[in-house]
Amino acid sequence: MFVVTVDQRSSRTDRDRVPEVLARYASAHTVRPFDRTAGDEVQAVFDSADELAPIAVDLAASGNWSVGIGVGPVELPLPATTRAGRGRAFEAAREAVEAAKLDRRRLRVVGDSAAATHAQTAAALLVDVVAGRSEAGHDAVALMRTGVTQTQAARELGISPQAMSSRLQAAGWDVQTSGEALVSYLLAEAGDRS
Repeated sequence: MFVVTVDQRSSRTDRDRVPEVLARYASAHTVRPFDRTAGDEVQAVFDSADELAPIAVDLAASGNWSVGIGVGPVELPLPATTRAGRGRAFEAAREAVEAAKLDRRRLRVVGDSAAATHAQTAAALLVDVVAGRSEAGHDAVALMRTGVTQTQAARELGISPQAMSSRLQAAGWDVQTSGEALVSYLLAEAGDRS
């Protein structure tokens, strides 16, 4: 199992961003949904690394969150609320989010295998790609994620197909999908070895 603990950065001087996270990921395929655990912190339980990887990268790259991913077993049956869960994955997520607060990329993975360390490295590289995007790059990638073609996305943005191609290249879109797949694969490996 995978537990993600996410703590808002600069929460004393910023607005409460927890409701945004709860709404944005309400339809994510989780074992237990994102739930406010305390103050400006949220937590969720996943059994799929494929679902978790893009969410964790997105949150860390936003600059608003420190993200900790814990890999390991959980006590079953899980309680009805995420915050009441127990087990090694919950403990690892707590260790990870505390370490993430000191990491420039604000994302850490803690698990009991080398694959967890490799997953963290892959996620950190992807966070750098996503965090370095311009606003125009974020808009272009967001459109591509809806499944439209580059030509359709260019039309929607009011730019030429060549400009769209350049914008996506500058945004690192070509590595995002494969990067997320790599993070997912390594998280799954870490989960299998815990």
